[in-house]
Amino acid sequence: MTTSIEGAELTQVGPGTAMGALMRHYWLPALKSSELERDGAPLRLMLLGEKLIAFRDSAGRVGVMDQRCPHRCASLFLGRNEEGGIRCIYHGWKYDVAGNCIDMPSVPEHQDFKHKVKAKAYRVVERAGLVWVYMGERAEAPPLPGFEVLDLPPDEINVSLMQRNCNWLQALEGEIDTAHFGFLHGGHVKPEDVPEDEPFYNTITNRAPHYHVADAPWGTQYAGYRSAGPGRTYWRFANSLFPCWSQAPNGEFLSHMHARGWVPLDDGHTMFVFIWWKHARSAQALPQPTFRDGTPIGGTGRGGIKMLPNTTDWLGRWRMAMNEGNDWGMDRDAQRRNAIYSGIDGIHLQDQAITESMGPVTDFGFEHLAPSDQMITRTRRRLLLAARALRDKGERPASVDDPGVYRAARSGYFIAPDDQAPWRDVYDRTLAAAVHPPRAVVS
Repeated sequence: MTTSIEGAELTQVGPGTAMGALMRHYWLPALKSSELERDGAPLRLMLLGEKLIAFRDSAGRVGVMDQRCPHRCASLFLGRNEEGGIRCIYHGWKYDVAGNCIDMPSVPEHQDFKHKVKAKAYRVVERAGLVWVYMGERAEAPPLPGFEVLDLPPDEINVSLMQRNCNWLQALEGEIDTAHFGFLHGGHVKPEDVPEDEPFYNTITNRAPHYHVADAPWGTQYAGYRSAGPGRTYWRFANSLFPCWSQAPNGEFLSHMHARGWVPLDDGHTMFVFIWWKHARSAQALPQPTFRDGTPIGGTGRGGIKMLPNTTDWLGRWRMAMNEGNDWGMDRDAQRRNAIYSGIDGIHLQDQAITESMGPVTDFGFEHLAPSDQMITRTRRRLLLAARALRDKGERPASVDDPGVYRAARSGYFIAPDDQAPWRDVYDRTLAAAVHPPRAVVS
């Protein structure tokens, strides 16, 4: 069991915290490129507990900086984005995307000292339709994470964002906990109601899978496995990747190239960033599991796709309409009739409800973890040791400077012959047979 003290080390990401320092060694996706227009209104942005603004200048460059003007700390969100920079409306001081003060019109020319003033700005790159931010202090920023999906042509990549009202770690842990699938998402399903060639069939015929769990160069990896009939095993491989990424087994392993980020906005709010290959045979490309009559097993999903309009609040972007305020749309009658085990309509919304119901930051001291939680405990330990090694010894995880380690990470389900091969060998040979894009050349 993880103690409350260790839990605080893992969940807190603000400046000066061990986990916050670890996060700041990596590029983090912060917003969609499409959210910013040239010379358009700046955007309020919360990231790792810091209040920032983002804007796109006249040349199309993106700036991400502290929202406070270095002059008198008025908010640059109120500023004028014009002619190559953001101008504070208080005294007219203006800053470029790198934070350099480029105009000081309220100061007499002979007293101008703009060359000495710099707003706190972070380095930015755009890739896969996202704006990525590096909040670290290294003179030369590390490479972007080497996810295979980022090597695909831009027109073959889809991206979605969704905010979750809970700590980043409990959101991520909801993703790497595969044991819940047969209950939260399919507790109302009987094996005889599902076609035997539906992969979900293997999940509901055995709702208590066995596991292999291990450290991996990118973080941690697990394999949940069950019998799929004589001489066959149904495998579900998945990964947790430094610092806040996951790969879920919700697609066919051979083509399931994706990355799912759980980016901390602050300690109690997370932005789910989902990047996936359009042509993968995954939950995004395939119909969700169905009963024999074609009815979706997880509900219609209509409850899970309603979004509130974005606002200009610090936490006003990409919010679901179904939330704690309306009990995530729970239908007690559907729950009572076992039409939907949870009474909540849609697989994503079911996950969201569970992790948000734990509160903004769950107290690990109340938990009683089971053998099915091996991936949870292993991942916490891996993150905790990495954060402490960085803090105490200055040791960075290998994945910071060698993004290629991520290219060996793939998740998904498949059925393989039960030939008694070690589980890692099963993974390696299946990965070798999978679809792999050529390595992208990035300028």
